[in-house]
Amino acid sequence: MKAARWYKAGDIRVEDVPECQIDEDYDVKVKLHWCGICGSDLHEYLMGPIFIPVGEPHLVTGEAAPVIMGHEFSGEVVEVGPNVTNVKPGDRVVVEPIVCDDTCPSCKAGNPNLCQNLGFHGLAGKGGGFAEYTTFRHKFVHKIPDTLPYDKAALVEPISVGYHSLEAGDFKPGMTAVVAGAGTIGLATIESLKAMGAAKVIVVQRKSVRQEYAKNSGADVLIDPADGDVAEAIRAATDGYGADIAFECTGAEACFHQLLDGVHTGGTVVITSIWEKPVTLDLNDVCIPEKKVVGSICYCGDDFDDVIRLMDEGKIPANGFITKKVALDDIVSEGFETLTGPEKKKQVKILVSANPDELGA
Repeated sequence: MKAARWYKAGDIRVEDVPECQIDEDYDVKVKLHWCGICGSDLHEYLMGPIFIPVGEPHLVTGEAAPVIMGHEFSGEVVEVGPNVTNVKPGDRVVVEPIVCDDTCPSCKAGNPNLCQNLGFHGLAGKGGGFAEYTTFRHKFVHKIPDTLPYDKAALVEPISVGYHSLEAGDFKPGMTAVVAGAGTIGLATIESLKAMGAAKVIVVQRKSVRQEYAKNSGADVLIDPADGDVAEAIRAATDGYGADIAFECTGAEACFHQLLDGVHTGGTVVITSIWEKPVTLDLNDVCIPEKKVVGSICYCGDDFDDVIRLMDEGKIPANGFITKKVALDDIVSEGFETLTGPEKKKQVKILVSANPDELGA
């Protein structure tokens, strides 16, 4: 089968590889329809390895680079193992791409996203979504309704990242929230906040088409950091007090400090972005105003099923998220190079497919 494999930063190759087969562990085989290019994929392309094991194999998958990429995908079940009861051939599905060991304290507590040996399908080896087929563990495979198209279903994974960040930050209905960045995760966070009852959503985003994307997703206030002091603008939009909670979705140090200043005393900043460089922080800015800085990584529990339901009900519409669709053969030139080139701000989510039916062949 055809697949896109990461060899090193700047080196992704579309190659013919042996078609994956189910086994005792990876017991569901999926014919892939659409897979999104994630910000994490871009980090690996530009600055990797970050999550991808190089040299030493991943402790769970036993594999190292080169690995098949892609973890935001939808498809159709074509084969299952003898002990699989939650899905069957013909089911339309998405996959929660958590690679975990099942044995560490976090896994046993029901938090596989905090596994001591955490990895991701499409980054840690043993297959991925930038291919014709993949296999994965049945407990992480979720059925989707017939009313949710395959292309939109490929958004369940990134939207679940934004949705989970509300849980990580202990968001409550009626809170005033700030979201920094209107890329995929930022937009997912905006729409999750609106769906879950935020009183006001303030978005920090430089002037570009992404401001329009933020408006379409429900932003109540837009702040361009080029126009002045962001924290002052946040306070101005919150009756001088500051926001209850803020979500950092850019990976930019300046933005993190602006959000930390922009939440009120006792407020919370949630870090959802993946960082390429360390950040310098005066801990007095956290300690003295008793602010909270918390991390959020991927999803767990019922997050996927909640997002599938909210999307199907139209409460998270995700309209306009998909800005481009490309064939697997063109993933580098039309996908990664577009998302790292001069037109990157125009894009939200680029979907990739090796499926001729999806591509109109």
